Amino acid sequence: MRFFSAKLTSAAMLVLYLFLLPGASPAQFFFSDDNIDRVIIEKSKRTMTLYKQGQEIKSYNIALGRDPVGHKLMQGDQKTPEGVYFIDYRISNSVYHKALHVSYPNMVDVERAKALGVSPGGKIMIHGMNEDKLWMGSVHYLFNWTNGCIAVTNSEIEEIWALVPDWTMVEIRP
Repeated sequence: MRFFSAKLTSAAMLVLYLFLLPGASPAQFFFSDDNIDRVIIEKSKRTMTLYKQGQEIKSYNIALGRDPVGHKLMQGDQKTPEGVYFIDYRISNSVYHKALHVSYPNMVDVERAKALGVSPGGKIMIHGMNEDKLWMGSVHYLFNWTNGCIAVTNSEIEEIWALVPDWTMVEIRP
């Protein structure tokens, strides 16, 4: 049992070391070089671009929260956050077809909301479209219809789902 415990401790230390390397993304240790390693969302342009090793791979038109200008400050403000986050889990049977959860709020967001005496909210996703929004089709990005999430078409979220691994960095710019 002691041998097993020592092996487990060594493995845990290796994983911890990999996550703490300066400038290293956890995704790079668990996924191949074929995967996207960065997602950049530019709210003012209504675009989301996928990158691999600094090279632009694909860009999508996106819909944002109903009040898209400015950083998300609190739950219910209908804003899409701005900052650096990660894809931390996914929902395959979302009401919005499929969804990748963005790790909002980060520590800065939590402290800002605490100073304001409000809840920062959460549940920010990159997702597809639910049935009542399908009528918009590929022009969905012309409408601000989410509660603060980033939305693409259902066929696009299928593609993004396959290309973007968990722990990929997501940078959301104004």
